[in-house]
Amino acid sequence: GNNGGDGYVLARLAQEAGWQVHVSYLSLPTPKQTIAWQAYQDALTAKVECEPFTEASHFEQCDVIVDALFGIGLRGELKATAGQCVQAISHANKPVYALDCPSGLCADTGNVLGAAVRASVTVTFIGRKLGLFTHCGAEYAGEVVFDDLSLDITQPPTGCSLTLGTEEDVALGLPERARHAHKGDFGHVLIIGGDEGYAGAVRLAAEAALRSGAGLVSVATHREHVNLITAAVPEVMTHAVEEPKALKLLLERATVIVLGPGLGQSDWSQMLFQTALTYQEKPMVLDADGLNLLSQTDLSPPLQTVLTPHPGEAGRLLNKTATAINADRLDAITRLVKRYHCSVVLKGAGTLVADAERVMCCPYGNPGMATGGMGDVLSGVIGALLAQGLTVFEAAKLGVLAHALAGDKAAVKGERGLCASDVITHLQSMVNL
Repeated sequence: GNNGGDGYVLARLAQEAGWQVHVSYLSLPTPKQTIAWQAYQDALTAKVECEPFTEASHFEQCDVIVDALFGIGLRGELKATAGQCVQAISHANKPVYALDCPSGLCADTGNVLGAAVRASVTVTFIGRKLGLFTHCGAEYAGEVVFDDLSLDITQPPTGCSLTLGTEEDVALGLPERARHAHKGDFGHVLIIGGDEGYAGAVRLAAEAALRSGAGLVSVATHREHVNLITAAVPEVMTHAVEEPKALKLLLERATVIVLGPGLGQSDWSQMLFQTALTYQEKPMVLDADGLNLLSQTDLSPPLQTVLTPHPGEAGRLLNKTATAINADRLDAITRLVKRYHCSVVLKGAGTLVADAERVMCCPYGNPGMATGGMGDVLSGVIGALLAQGLTVFEAAKLGVLAHALAGDKAAVKGERGLCASDVITHLQSMVNL
């Protein structure tokens, strides 16, 4: 098809530039495939060596492999010969340059269709494909280079384009502070959670909210956690809450509610959850067990809410498995937005942020962030940005980007052993770009 045609064009140009070029093909284009057929004929005219792929093809003897097998055209799992070719590319252990999309990777979902090429660099055309950035895409696509081919397309084709967040988005999205500002101008975040044994979750969320610019941060938790959290983060106002009346007093003073870090699912947890959801007029971040409790109730979150599920939590909200969620992350986040009428952050490789009108994919972050407490930090960041007056979607978007960028800063010494508290130390610089 046309991806193969692109391969023949590249082969001809490389040969004309003085490179030694060999084309190994699965099948030849036919005259009915006008563009690809002409590209093949031009390559032959330029004396490019073209031979059918066999298991004896010696890919390991080359310096660079160009993958122009399928691009975005693959719809099912790789068949026998194509699968053998992909395996041969992998076993050659050479740099691979993929055209449009690594063969075997679904351009829409980031799923591996049986087997896929692991590219060093992928150049993608016209639109940025979601599958290159989310789920398995980041691992298989390598460095992604975008080329619009100088086409004036104001609205790229549905399903093959998305908005990628950038570091510049964070810098432009957070306004400068007035010299006469006071703490009340930057909101009061109330973090609710920390069931027995989970004091660390609310502590991480609270410190992250402070480091992200909230004017005031309070924590509602168990009595035995108060001294522990106060000693760790003295700037946080920590309150013992054992019954609804005490929580209602805190809710009335708060600007933004973060419900879920370490919340648990006990009777105490249920009481906090149900009481907090009666305050429908205040922006809210629902995370962790706040999401699990939401999946078990008919109660609705406020319209100004950010849900921050990982695939397992998203699965419980949609009555699906985590595997099914990852199989089509765009479909999952779209369903969550429609069901709960709010903004959603679907965490994972290539975190997605969506509301009813748009979707953003985060290209930052690293595997070192796959550890306990990272979600608590993120919920604190988003809560702080809501408290500073950002819209729900913008707070979710910029919170995800700042959190991921801070994670990359924290991983400079290595991804293995990275802790959530390491990320907090870099948040202040990320919200002051």
